[in-house]
Amino acid sequence: MLNYVKESYNELVNKVTWPTFPQLQSSTVVVMVASVIFAIIVLVMDLTFENLMEGIYKTLTKLVH
Repeated sequence: MLNYVKESYNELVNKVTWPTFPQLQSSTVVVMVASVIFAIIVLVMDLTFENLMEGIYKTLTKLVH
């Protein structure tokens, strides 16, 4: 177990290439923009489905009465 921890630490310190701060910033912006776009798409789908179901319920109510 101790050998595993030592090798893991060595790999993280010496073999992993960590992104620079500007790379992290640009990645963060990409994720934020993608999240906003996804949220807008879900909102449009939700409103569309809500209006569709409301129309169906109104039609069914008129048919019953």
